[in-house]
Amino acid sequence: MSAARPLTTLRTFAVLAALPLLLTACGYGAESTDDGKQTEVAADAKKLSADEVKIGYFPNLTHATALVGVQEGLLQKELGGTRIKPSTFNAGPSEIEALNAGSIDIGWIGPSPAINGYTKSNGKNLRIISGSASGGVKLVVNPEKIKSLKDVKGKKIATPQLGNTQDVALLNWISEQGWKVDAQSGSGDVSVVRTDNKITPDAYKSGSIDGAWVPEPTASKLVAEGGKVLLDEADLWPDKKFVITNIIVRQAFLKKHPDVVEAVLRGSVKTNAWINANPDKAKASANEALKEDSGKALPAEVIDPAWKSITFLDDPLASTLNTEAEHAVKSGLLEKPDLKGIYDLAPLNKVLKAGGKDEVDDAGLGAEQPSN
Repeated sequence: MSAARPLTTLRTFAVLAALPLLLTACGYGAESTDDGKQTEVAADAKKLSADEVKIGYFPNLTHATALVGVQEGLLQKELGGTRIKPSTFNAGPSEIEALNAGSIDIGWIGPSPAINGYTKSNGKNLRIISGSASGGVKLVVNPEKIKSLKDVKGKKIATPQLGNTQDVALLNWISEQGWKVDAQSGSGDVSVVRTDNKITPDAYKSGSIDGAWVPEPTASKLVAEGGKVLLDEADLWPDKKFVITNIIVRQAFLKKHPDVVEAVLRGSVKTNAWINANPDKAKASANEALKEDSGKALPAEVIDPAWKSITFLDDPLASTLNTEAEHAVKSGLLEKPDLKGIYDLAPLNKVLKAGGKDEVDDAGLGAEQPSN
């Protein structure tokens, strides 16, 4: 199958410098951090085909597979003598840029930046190779101002960033209510206020926003400030599942080091299994990793409800990624993309099959596999 055609056009973003706005996954700024953190490798451990693998992820609960996998050594164990070099990112744009530049090889990232990163490179750079997490996104509002869903009309609702995954979800939900909003300016029947998640709780406390459609742990931080969960996005999806975090890889790295990619996927699958079997230990491990990566652990009143709303799984929920792309098109932020080839789930399915687990589906968006 040929590479995806360059059909994606961000209609009003003629200046390239504006493109990163549409690549954000959860919107925590645009910085990345490579703090020199190194994982421990046994002296006699056998290396795979690469000396190291550079991975990227957010210091965010929806990226807990990476947080816990690194913290507990579950990823490194599968890699043997091939060392993990982790980097943390605060937003999708910087992680996609790092992937494009070869600064990282494999990353945990949300669906919107994965879609945009794939189409922007004409299908030539990245592949989605696994799922990681579902859910963990809520509409939290000031209960004094908004008592029901219909009360959202006329109010100021924050999203992390223009065109990011939650921004698209809110715009789509607004459209389904029959209300009108200009996607670019955010003005209309609902005022969509693009606000960095780091300052959203302060904006809520000051009254400059009436609510927010945000991922965890920001949603639970707002609840801790007196907010009320008006809508859990999971309730809008079949089986209450939708992709919030994928694992992506540079195609060149996958081609050159398939054994390393397979080892990372084994580690991810085993980490998700450990998380689901040991939820309290996993939550504590993720919080310790957050403390090390961001300098601050989450209080129990935030992490406990946030953790419960996220499902950790290997299935990339490919059909929901396609639906999210359709929502972006419907909102007017995106022309219809050609996503054929965005997935390569063969390495993951090999790992799952070896572990006696069910294989997962790419919803017809898989890369063409070479014939034997």
